[in-house]
Amino acid sequence: MADLLTHVLVAFSLGTLLSWRYEAIKKHHITLLMIGSALPDLTRIGLIIDPARVEWVSFSYFPLHTVVGAGLTAVILSTMVKDDMAFPFIFSGALTHFFLDSLLINVTGHSYAMFWPMSPYAPPTPGLYLSTDMWPAVIAGTVAIILWIYGRKR
Repeated sequence: MADLLTHVLVAFSLGTLLSWRYEAIKKHHITLLMIGSALPDLTRIGLIIDPARVEWVSFSYFPLHTVVGAGLTAVILSTMVKDDMAFPFIFSGALTHFFLDSLLINVTGHSYAMFWPMSPYAPPTPGLYLSTDMWPAVIAGTVAIILWIYGRKR
């Protein structure tokens, strides 16, 4: 789960930095960014909920891990929040997820079809790390802690 933690910590750090620059960004917006960064990993729901309860649904969860699927999920979630800016923050968090996923090592040298069904194109990846590597989570955690401490003193 280091991969999911990294996504959430990067969204927290980005949101914190943006909130220092733009006063309109409040703490709940940072939370929405963090929720959005975890949305594409709803495809891994079987890790949290008993797979027997999830797998009876006969459809693929892969579309949730695409930009279009995350956008639709963000639309649904934003209707449950009393904030007109909920969708942009949730969707932006999801976009940070896709950016980080585009940096993963893949044997083909390409990421997956993130823009499906709009395009089957799989963008090339620089192959910086594996999703099981701990060092991205350590770096993201260190940056997040530094920003959190500095933000409390601000």
